Amino acid sequence: MPKSGFVGIIGKPNAGKSTLLNWLLGEKIALVSPKANASRKRVNAIVMHNDNQIILLDTPGLHEKEKLLNKFMLKEALKVLSDSDLILFLADVRDILDGYKWFLELNKKNIPHIVVLTKTDLVTDKDIQQKIEEYKKIGKALSIVPISAVEGKGKEELLNEIVKYLPEHPYYYDPELISTEHIRDIYKELIREALFEKLGDELPYQTDILIEKIEELDTLDKIYATIIVERPSQKGMIIGKKGKKIKEIGMYARKLLEEFSGKKIYLELYVKVIPNWTKNKKILEELGYEVDE
Repeated sequence: MPKSGFVGIIGKPNAGKSTLLNWLLGEKIALVSPKANASRKRVNAIVMHNDNQIILLDTPGLHEKEKLLNKFMLKEALKVLSDSDLILFLADVRDILDGYKWFLELNKKNIPHIVVLTKTDLVTDKDIQQKIEEYKKIGKALSIVPISAVEGKGKEELLNEIVKYLPEHPYYYDPELISTEHIRDIYKELIREALFEKLGDELPYQTDILIEKIEELDTLDKIYATIIVERPSQKGMIIGKKGKKIKEIGMYARKLLEEFSGKKIYLELYVKVIPNWTKNKKILEELGYEVDE
């Protein structure tokens, strides 16, 4: 009997959760950005390791903000806690342990977890060992695994550790699948990544993507998408002088989309101002977020 199970990826904003998911999967399906709180929704990825099936559940970063969109993001992260057989708690190796202590308080069901120390290429081996000892003093983790996606270190060790603690169970999904996400959601995330890449810190937090239509042909996908912002000034920032910035965004997004799909991509981007959309339940639901009042 193989081992199969659901593994939630939890951590503070910018801990490297989406980077880890893409790295373990070997495909880019989750948005990667140096900007905190880039991920907003749960992303499922399916990783096969030595004939065992690991279903990874990526989440938004843990935080305590009050906006309706942020409440959704926290709810998504907490939902993973109850849906998982095992949790990976990710922490930048340079971080203090406050985020980990908060996670332990949230983990009411005491779901077993592994601490994954990320970005270890930025510190010395002595620093890594010292941080491992700090986590060991709390004594709650099954194991503590240091990794570096940049240097490709720790991947095999981490996958082995995950499988060790999964239950014996038939495969939940066809092992040929890499994700349970709809193609529309993956395309949305890749376009959002292009926005982060081309606007950097200037990108307004109140920005999202609505995929209006996808036409799938044998060798070509036509994608029509609207970039949602809250203010006219944000629209101007995204379009840029004489449309230069949105052209750059579109070209980079098309590159990401083609790399993922293996097909040619025709992409049309529009920009629409919807004031206070992050507080509007109806708009949030149109964008794919399930929110409570």
